[in-house]
Amino acid sequence: MFGQAGHFLNYAPEPVPYAIERYTKEVLRLLGVLEKRLEGRDYLANDYSIADMAAFPWVRMADRLGASQDCPNVSRWVRTIEKRGAVKRGLELLSEHRQPGPLDEEARRHLFGAAHSKNP
Repeated sequence: MFGQAGHFLNYAPEPVPYAIERYTKEVLRLLGVLEKRLEGRDYLANDYSIADMAAFPWVRMADRLGASQDCPNVSRWVRTIEKRGAVKRGLELLSEHRQPGPLDEEARRHLFGAAHSKNP
């Protein structure tokens, strides 16, 4: 759902208000589920697990999706995971290699195929 929200907010060739609203609301709902799940525990499955590894990259981008809400447990969880050594190294690599700004045509073709490119 986070990926769908990100796609329609950032990459769709033209705005689709229904999709933007639908996926943004779903991201907010999921943040609420995570907030409740993280109450009284450090990680989603009590100990650090693949569940945290899979959810973390999506959840940490919620603000960029316009899906900010008051979720102190989720915020604490994100900060806790960001402090892990391997995560720190991964985030450093991401910041070194991420392309700022809009996607160029080659990147659009790789991510979405020729149908979403201006030059198919």
